[in-house]
Amino acid sequence: MTGIVHIGPGAFHRAHQAIYTQDAADGWAITGVSLRSTGFVRALAAQNGRYTLVKRGAERTEYRTVTVMPKALALADGRAPILAVLARADTHVVSLTITEKGYAPPFDQDSAITLLGDALRARKAAGLGGLTLLSCDNLTDNGAVLRKAVLSVVSSDLADWIAEHVRFPSTMVDRITPATSPDLRAEVARETGFDDQVPVETEAFSQWVIEDDFAADRPAWDKAGAQLVNDVAPYEHMKLRMLNGAHSMLAYAGHISGKRYVRDVMDDPQLARGVAEHMTAAAATLDPVAGMDLFGYRDALLARFRNPHIAHETYQIAMDGSQKMPQRIFAPALEAVRRGQDVAPFALATACWLRYLDGRTDAGDTYRLRDPREDDLAALPDAPDDRFDAACALGGLVPPELAAAQTFRDKVVWYLARIRERGVLDVMKEGADV
Repeated sequence: MTGIVHIGPGAFHRAHQAIYTQDAADGWAITGVSLRSTGFVRALAAQNGRYTLVKRGAERTEYRTVTVMPKALALADGRAPILAVLARADTHVVSLTITEKGYAPPFDQDSAITLLGDALRARKAAGLGGLTLLSCDNLTDNGAVLRKAVLSVVSSDLADWIAEHVRFPSTMVDRITPATSPDLRAEVARETGFDDQVPVETEAFSQWVIEDDFAADRPAWDKAGAQLVNDVAPYEHMKLRMLNGAHSMLAYAGHISGKRYVRDVMDDPQLARGVAEHMTAAAATLDPVAGMDLFGYRDALLARFRNPHIAHETYQIAMDGSQKMPQRIFAPALEAVRRGQDVAPFALATACWLRYLDGRTDAGDTYRLRDPREDDLAALPDAPDDRFDAACALGGLVPPELAAAQTFRDKVVWYLARIRERGVLDVMKEGADV
């Protein structure tokens, strides 16, 4: 059986949800749907649905063959085959990794959200039901975000049918997965003898927390290590604020200071200290999380970031910042303001992001911002105070309550001015105190 359709079968999905599905070993398989390119689809077909997972632990590297995605479809080849598989009676789960910007309207005909709306219309007409739509993107309450997006593109009568037959469980996903490179392809060919054009590399750690709310059948993901829980939110907030927030902070600070990889950032004592301080501050904004020691989680994250065998580029993490900063940095910053806690680590992260928007490193090398709001962000005024105020005025970025918090504003402006004057590394040596 197929059972699962996954929209956005990039490296992360193939290193994470696909592995849980293969490890469940209960006959489920995935049809991948690529919205942006045909390269992966063609390569996977040429390899008969086979690819290699390269798992890099601190002490050893493993090479594993993955066969759980026997087929993939490309939107460039037409919508009809995709709609057909989405509307099949034996499709029970449609999962998505379409990045944060994939949930933002407007939705054109080729968007994942419009495809889902059309597929649900076809399922209703065919008398089918029992479909679970499963967002696996780093968004707060991602199930509700997906539901809202889908409902925005359907009629009221279809919305009533969706309420009865479709479920949108929230999830939390965690596995560091760098982009595939020519070096990785060469390594896999050398080590395994398989000329794999679409291998993926990842760390040993993996976590998947899923709200236990399914419309019909699902794989035995829990037997493969996934956590099925009643409420994902505490785990989601923990990961977004501590892991993803620190990732964004180190990506901006690292990229503009010439650190290519996360491991390079962690090799710099000042930057590594700033990452640890950020995680500690983020932990302080959280309520207790069942079964989790937040400071133990912090220490485990720091160890994962130091893994010398994972080549995760800071520039890759830095992209799409306007879609990431609200959940990763501004939400915990606002919580810190409300609790009367120190906002300096979040102000420093914000200043690094605003400095990144200059489009040049401390060494003078230029780069594209790679952000859906790139034009607006590149046009922000230069003066630190004006830049902060203009970013707050863009809408959908800095919460008004946080923008109005004078202490936060003052610290962001102070850090940005110092970073511009002296460079990130010199400012990081001073620590997160104004």
